[in-house]
Amino acid sequence: MATVQSELKLSGLANILMQEAALNESEIRLHIKEARTNKTSLLTQLVENKLVNSLDIAIKASNEFGLPYFDLDAIDWRSLPINAVNDKLIQKHHFLPLFVRGKTLFIGMSDPTNHQAVEDIKFQSLMRPDIVVVEENKLAKVIELALEAPDTTMTDLLDEDLENLNIGGGEDNMATDVQSDADEAPVVRFVNKILLDAIKKGVSDIHMEPYEKNFRIRYRQDGMLYSVASPPANIATRIISRVKVMSRMDIAERRVPQDGRIKMILSKTRAIDFRVNTCPTLFGEKVVLRILDPTVAQMGIDKLGFEPDQRELFLKAIHKPYGLVLVTGPTGSGKTVSLYTGLNILNSIERNISTAEDPVEITVEGINQVNVNNKAGLTFANALRAFLRQDPDIIMVGEIRDLETADIAVKAAQTGHLVLSTLHTNDAPQTLNRLMQMGVAPFNIVSAVNLIMAQRLGRRLCEACKVPANLPDNVLLSAGFTQEELPDLTVYKAVGCEKCTNGYKGRVGIYQVMALSEKMCSMILNGGNALQLTQLSKEEGINDLRASGLNKVRQGITSLEEIDRVTKE
Repeated sequence: MATVQSELKLSGLANILMQEAALNESEIRLHIKEARTNKTSLLTQLVENKLVNSLDIAIKASNEFGLPYFDLDAIDWRSLPINAVNDKLIQKHHFLPLFVRGKTLFIGMSDPTNHQAVEDIKFQSLMRPDIVVVEENKLAKVIELALEAPDTTMTDLLDEDLENLNIGGGEDNMATDVQSDADEAPVVRFVNKILLDAIKKGVSDIHMEPYEKNFRIRYRQDGMLYSVASPPANIATRIISRVKVMSRMDIAERRVPQDGRIKMILSKTRAIDFRVNTCPTLFGEKVVLRILDPTVAQMGIDKLGFEPDQRELFLKAIHKPYGLVLVTGPTGSGKTVSLYTGLNILNSIERNISTAEDPVEITVEGINQVNVNNKAGLTFANALRAFLRQDPDIIMVGEIRDLETADIAVKAAQTGHLVLSTLHTNDAPQTLNRLMQMGVAPFNIVSAVNLIMAQRLGRRLCEACKVPANLPDNVLLSAGFTQEELPDLTVYKAVGCEKCTNGYKGRVGIYQVMALSEKMCSMILNGGNALQLTQLSKEEGINDLRASGLNKVRQGITSLEEIDRVTKE
């Protein structure tokens, strides 16, 4: 009881509230406790529970403490000197700067007994605070309007409740406690909105690019870049600094590239990671954020785009107890998703799976994932050696870049382990030549490699708006279709509607899946080149990327223009 009495003595307003709400000491103690739990004031707690009337309390407080009363309905909140103090201070002490006269800052407060607020305002604003009593419910409303008022250049990109997103950084490398303009509420909401919109639209990358007279933000969606916002160039530094703060980067360092990571928790069951990189340019730092959504690796093999025979070959290869499965293609062709789709199929309590990646893009429970760190001496080769001492069943190497890594991967595949990895080559036959150029002996290649899969990603036509394309026969024939199929062939083209982006929605994999036959092994051992292997693969009925792409056109999944874009040499 003494505690309650002491708390009531600290604030004369508490006595007024207790009398006005007709509460006894035990009830007021309960509301004080709830207010602390909710991180709010006793007055706010009682007003929200409709136990007191805001106007009555404001007038009584004005009379009790000899302070003027002001009706906030009589002022335009847009004209308030909101920048006179920090937004965080306004939220902490629940007050509002009303106007400035000389060195005096008039502040609206519903609880004039908050003496700490007065001291903090005086220290930060370097002005003398003069209290004006206002109604609690109106004060809360105007504070919300004033603090969440968007910059006029950001109006079309802001949403409600964006500051409530749970966003954290990755590793605490180069963390800084420096507070800057990056913490301003409009900038925070703007950046959150950009990230959230990108997730909703299925974007893979976000580009933030400062130039001399403008600042451009672009999304890469379905493999294509397009502009989404052009904020003024004078706020580029603030936006980029905000991203760097979120990524745990050093915001004071702008001369060298930096890497970071952001985790955005959308719900109890879903979190999105962003891999962030900055690069100094002529007019500031360019920032690229790669969106790493773990759900894309769990969409299932049926949604990747395999033809039935390709799917069967891939599943057969990954279910072998040992051997090397290689996935090849340029950056952004979906290699990681294909590998993780296979790993998810294999991921079970009976198998020990380890991966070495640079960096880990998709985290999966049940798989031991290692981030390669060349500066610290943790290379792909060193990680592979460590894996082989840890009783592995399946190993995934992010990329085979050199002979040392290739040799260890091949030996692991030969000694009873299933090894999955990637290479940067244009098609499957060239992958075999690439391994030989690295220095891997031909007999090691034929004894270790189970399957080579080249791939690209093409945009899917939007089912809601695609229409048949009236293309001349000579165009279809030159594209690779045969004369016999032309009468029954329907080729579709992109149109565009509100449900898609320029007529496309989503992407589909285009694959060349090549298992090593006896003839191929014999050709490799005899020093065959990529051209000979390509010819042999066609003779054995293996579709190259172009042929697989044309199948997607026949099925109405994508357009001929899109296949030309991703497969034409």
